[in-house]
Amino acid sequence: MSSTNYATPPASSLFQQLMTLRNLLSRFPTPLLDLLLRAGIALVFWKSGMAKLANWDLTVALFAEEYRVPLLSPEVAAWLATAAEITCPILLIAGLGARFGAAALLGMTFVIQTFVYPENWSEHLLWAALLLGVLTRGAGLLSVDHVIARWLFGRQAR
Repeated sequence: MSSTNYATPPASSLFQQLMTLRNLLSRFPTPLLDLLLRAGIALVFWKSGMAKLANWDLTVALFAEEYRVPLLSPEVAAWLATAAEITCPILLIAGLGARFGAAALLGMTFVIQTFVYPENWSEHLLWAALLLGVLTRGAGLLSVDHVIARWLFGRQAR
């Protein structure tokens, strides 16, 4: 019987390529990922705030007729929502008081989900997950919060 020389099966080569790709992807800088996630969710709310400012009469009418947030007049609800949608995204992108901005937008997401559009739970779940990431983990290394923490607490600030 002759010995058979088996070539490396193609699956093994594919496996090696997938492992190489996996290792490359795992090197993606986490601080950049944190910044992109913060910017992504911030822009969702920023665009909504800009739309509210573009036509204030329509915004108040929407709060009166469609959104109907309980306990607040349409004018107050519109003003609060617009203020949050303009200021909190700036906090998130800059990473300045990012946890505060995330908490405020998370509260707003809860109100939207509960009282305004309960059928849009999958979209709101995505928003909540991104905001919870910032709330629980902070803004990351590419943030003003991190610079301030390093200045106040030195190298131990992470």
